[in-house]
Amino acid sequence: MRIARFAVPSEQGGDVRFGVVEGPGEDPADLVVTPIDGHPFAPFSLVGEPLPLASVRLLAPVLPSKVVCIGKNYADHVKEMGLSAPEDPVVFLKPSTSVVGPGDPIVLPRNSNRVDHEAELAIVVGRLCREVPRERALDVILGYTCGNDVTARDHQAADKQWTRGKSHDTFCPLGPWIETELDASDVVVQARVDGELKQDERTSALIHDIPAIVEWVTAFMTLLPGDVILTGTPAGVGPLTAGQTVSVTVGGVGTLANPVVGPR
Repeated sequence: MRIARFAVPSEQGGDVRFGVVEGPGEDPADLVVTPIDGHPFAPFSLVGEPLPLASVRLLAPVLPSKVVCIGKNYADHVKEMGLSAPEDPVVFLKPSTSVVGPGDPIVLPRNSNRVDHEAELAIVVGRLCREVPRERALDVILGYTCGNDVTARDHQAADKQWTRGKSHDTFCPLGPWIETELDASDVVVQARVDGELKQDERTSALIHDIPAIVEWVTAFMTLLPGDVILTGTPAGVGPLTAGQTVSVTVGGVGTLANPVVGPR
């Protein structure tokens, strides 16, 4: 099941709703979205008539209280960054204010001269949880979406830690929807810039797999419904410039595309 968060046209009230996306493929012309009553973190039913997906604006599929990120989680990426593979997962946070949705612009900061794309599989947490053993990890996951851990690389290097470089507004695109029926243990994760393939790996290459990540994070942090875990980026990260479009594809989920714009 594909669950989207969307805004209806202003002439129809402009309401923001969750809905179920149905139809083949990803082309909005072939898809419809049917609103649900309430939110996807509890039992729900469909309400109202299906809307053509092309007639609504897709938003970030969730508004997380926090985005928990796993660094250095693909061996090839660790190698390209000149780092060593960690024994335990490396965890950092992105603020909720960094989250944007499909089609929203990634805004380059005025004081950065190197902003990189980082394609990632994103886990969407389905319920409040703490101290989840790996054998129960999938029970607390609502589904998966595409994520882009946009990074001001020069800020990261200058600060010797990652908070500023990862936290700018618009630096966490998510979408286009949540796929709730996916075995994410071996799916492709790709990034393209203006259509050119830059990152291409499968989640089977994760150093710390999804159950291990959930177990590690919930050992010290309570996760809430709608929180997001970014599972790490593969090799091939690279710079973005104003005027480009960057897309992230996760097999079995879809494609998230965002334009890149200059400072505002």
